[in-house]
Amino acid sequence: MLGIAQTGTGKTASFTLPMITLLARGRARARMPRSLVLCPTRELAAQVAENFDVYTKHLKLTKALLIGGVSFKEQEQLIDKGVDVLIATPGRLLDHFERGKLLLTGVQIMVVDEADRMLDMGFIPDIERIFSLTPFTRQTLFFSATMAPEIERITNTFLSAPERVEVARQATASETIEQGAVFFKASRKDREASEKRAVLRALIDKEGDACTNAIIFCNRKVDVDIVAKSLKKYGYNAAPLHGDLDQSQRMRTLDGFRDGSVRLLIASDVAARGLDVPSVSHVFNFDVPSHAEDYVHRIGRTGRAGRQGKAFTIVVPKDEKNFEAVEALIQKDIPRIDSPVRGTPVSDAPVPQDEEKPAKRSRSRSRRTERSEAAPKVDAAPKTEPVSEAPAPAPVPEVAERQERAPRNAEKPRGRGRKGERESTVVGMGDHMPEFIALSFEQRRAS
Repeated sequence: MLGIAQTGTGKTASFTLPMITLLARGRARARMPRSLVLCPTRELAAQVAENFDVYTKHLKLTKALLIGGVSFKEQEQLIDKGVDVLIATPGRLLDHFERGKLLLTGVQIMVVDEADRMLDMGFIPDIERIFSLTPFTRQTLFFSATMAPEIERITNTFLSAPERVEVARQATASETIEQGAVFFKASRKDREASEKRAVLRALIDKEGDACTNAIIFCNRKVDVDIVAKSLKKYGYNAAPLHGDLDQSQRMRTLDGFRDGSVRLLIASDVAARGLDVPSVSHVFNFDVPSHAEDYVHRIGRTGRAGRQGKAFTIVVPKDEKNFEAVEALIQKDIPRIDSPVRGTPVSDAPVPQDEEKPAKRSRSRSRRTERSEAAPKVDAAPKTEPVSEAPAPAPVPEVAERQERAPRNAEKPRGRGRKGERESTVVGMGDHMPEFIALSFEQRRAS
């Protein structure tokens, strides 16, 4: 089955509840899980495990969570006892299989959550191998909020005549989310990052008490850390979340955001999919996502289960093409809002620094032209007056040539000249050069 629905509509419950009903009739065996749920990120896998605990509160079903950053030993102990549901990321699942601690021949139901992301993140070789380890008679379910045509073609290699269940048109955002975009142009290129952070702070301040908590998305992990440090510096309660952090730290940050001790969560796209924090009031896209589908998942962290939410995106000139792709995907124009900085749209505001630059160039050009005009006037005098007044020995043309060059070279500033100039003058004698040196060989012989 291929299931497509908007974010926040309960896709996790849609596959967990039927799975519980089917699994309640049998019994798990050691190292042979009866069902398998694959997730692209550790956070999403942990959230599915939490939902499973809630839904199976009154049932005697067991589960195991296999994710990176956690001890192998504890996970192996759970598998040895036998589990009904195995929730895992592909990498850690294959690690356990290669260590000989896991068999997938007993899998009856296999679920791939956020299927488009799984097939787009380079997991295809791992997914193919996992599918080959499971029995052909299994039931396979793919779930996602977005499904690009090229990804859907790949799913046909894993699904056999699937039933397609589409609750709403794919790649659409919930109607309960109020969207807006701030088009921002920096005063100077080297100030873009700092001024962009100032716009973000102004947006947060403008929302005031309505912004109870928010997720701020950045495209790069480096920017996540920089934005988090900047917000902390200005007194905001913020914490970073990205894939380079330790798993324990990532879980502590998420728990803090859920219980309210962390107000602003600055995250990469690791938090864009599947994370269910019902009370998120705002989402800020510090960067426009490079993949348009990620925009739908990002803003889907707010306005979940019928609640109201707001999503704002900061757009700089280099991101305008990606922003157009987002609008084309959701088939909707995102309203433009004025920049909270100076109370005017930053893209339309005058930029005094850029206006001063042409003036500086014109002054420098005028100085160069003045020098170039003054240079011939200085050279003109030695070319005419000294050459005509200097006595030239008629019998020796070579001496006359040297005497013509002498006055010109004498007025030049001291320093290293070009190679040709050094060869054409006598260096070190000056005006005290003896006359016999200037005579030709025949004249010296005759004297």
